[in-house]
Amino acid sequence: MRPWKAVPGVGGRVGFGDQWSIRSRVALFTGTAVALLCVAFSVVLVWALHQAAGRHLVSEVTAAGERAAYQVERARDGAVLPPESPALKGSVQVVGPGGQVRAATPDMRGKPPMARFRPEAPQLRTVQEVCGGVFGAGRCRVVVAQRVYHDGQDWTVYSAAPVRTFDVAPGLVAGLAAGSALVTAAVAYGARRSVRRALTPVKAISAELDEINTSELGRRVPVPAGRGEIYDLAQSVNYTLDRLEETFEQQRRFTSDASHELRSPITAIRAQVEDALLAPEETDVREIGEAVLRSIDRLQAIAADLLTLTRLDAGAPCEREPLDLGRLVADELGHRRAVHTMVPRLPPGVTVRGDRIRLGRLITNLLDNADRHAASSVSLEVRRDESPDGDPRFLSGTAVLEVLDDGTGIPGDQRERVFQRFTRLDTARSRGAGGAGLGLPIARQIAESHGGTLTIIDSPQGARFLLRLPLSREP
Repeated sequence: MRPWKAVPGVGGRVGFGDQWSIRSRVALFTGTAVALLCVAFSVVLVWALHQAAGRHLVSEVTAAGERAAYQVERARDGAVLPPESPALKGSVQVVGPGGQVRAATPDMRGKPPMARFRPEAPQLRTVQEVCGGVFGAGRCRVVVAQRVYHDGQDWTVYSAAPVRTFDVAPGLVAGLAAGSALVTAAVAYGARRSVRRALTPVKAISAELDEINTSELGRRVPVPAGRGEIYDLAQSVNYTLDRLEETFEQQRRFTSDASHELRSPITAIRAQVEDALLAPEETDVREIGEAVLRSIDRLQAIAADLLTLTRLDAGAPCEREPLDLGRLVADELGHRRAVHTMVPRLPPGVTVRGDRIRLGRLITNLLDNADRHAASSVSLEVRRDESPDGDPRFLSGTAVLEVLDDGTGIPGDQRERVFQRFTRLDTARSRGAGGAGLGLPIARQIAESHGGTLTIIDSPQGARFLLRLPLSREP
C-alpha cells in the first residue's frame, strides 16, 4: 500500500481548506450558502412584513379620513368629530378653504392644522410623514390629506396615526433563527451524505489502484453501474492501465529479445577467445580476429538499432527540410554495394519535408531487406500521387516510394508481423541471411514520425513495400 500524501496548495504551501476532505468542504460550502440564503430570506421577510404593516396603517388612516370626508360632503360636520378606533389612536381634522380648523377629534381640538400640504388637482389624496408641530417634538405621524368638495369650495380632511416603529416580534425572530438553523443543518448533512455516496466508487478505484503492481498488471478498477463522471473516470483509468500493461509487455518482450540477440554474438566471441586460449599454438590470429570482428560488427549494429528505437520512442526532435525523394534514394544507392541488380526509376521533383538522416536510414533499411531476399533484382520507383484518398495526412498529395524484389515474397498473414521488433520469418532465421529483426520496425516508425505510412501490398512476385509520405510544395 502506498502512503497517502497531502497535495500542496498554491506556491507549495498547504492551505487550511486543503486539509479538509471533499465531503467536509462541500458540506461547509453548501451549509454556508444555505445559511446566507436563510438570513437573506429572513431579512426580506421581516422587511416585507414591516412594509405590509405600514401599508395597512396608511389604509386605516385613509379609512378614518374617508369617514370624516363623508360627513363633510353630507354637511353634517360638527365642531367636534367622534373619536376613531382606540386601536388606531387616530386623529382627524377638517380644514376649511381659509385654512381654519372647522372640526377635529378630541385630541386635536383647539390646535392648528396638523399639516400644510394639500392634494393638488387632479389628485384627491396625498400621504406624507409629519414630525413635530402639533404632535410634539420628536413625534412623527403618518398624515393623509383628502380633498373634499363642500358648499362649492374645496375642503381638506387630515387624518393621522403614529408611525409604526421597525420592531420585530421575538417569536418571529426565534422561529426564523430556528428554521434557518434546521434547514442549514439538513442541507449540509444531505450534501455530505450525497458526496460520500457519490465518492464511494472513487474509494474503491483508489483501493484497487493501490493493490496493482508490476506483477498484477491485469487487474482493473471497478466501473460503477450508472453513467457519469465517476464512470468516465473508471473507464479512463482502465484504458490507461490497458496501455500501461501493453507497453510493459512490449518492453518486457523487447528486453528479452534484445538480450537474446546480444547474447548470440557475445557467446560466439567468448567461444572463439576460449578456443584460442586453450590451443594458442593451433590458433590463427587473423582468422580469430576476423571472426571476432564480425561478431563485434553485429553487436555494434544491434546497439545502433536499439539506440535509434529509443530515440524514436522518446520522440526526439529532428530538423525538417524540403528533400527530393528521388535524389535521396539515388544518394543511398550510390553509397552501397548491392548484391543484386538495382532497377531505379527516380524522377525528380517529388519533394517531401523531413529529416535527411532518418529518411536515409528508412531507405537503407528497405534496400537492405529487398537486397537480402531478392533472387536477382530489385525495382525502385518514386512517383507523385495527386489524387485525394480521404486521409487527412495527405491532403496536399502523396509522395510514393515502391520497393519490389523478385524473391519468395511474404505471406499475407505475416505482412504485419514483420514490422514487429526482433521478428524474422523462417526463411531469414539464419544469421547469414537475416538481420536482427529491427530494420523494418525502425523504417515504419520513421515513416509514421514523418506523417506517412509503410505497408506491404500485393505483387505478382516477391515482396512489394510501399512508402507514402505527405507531398511538400516547397522546392
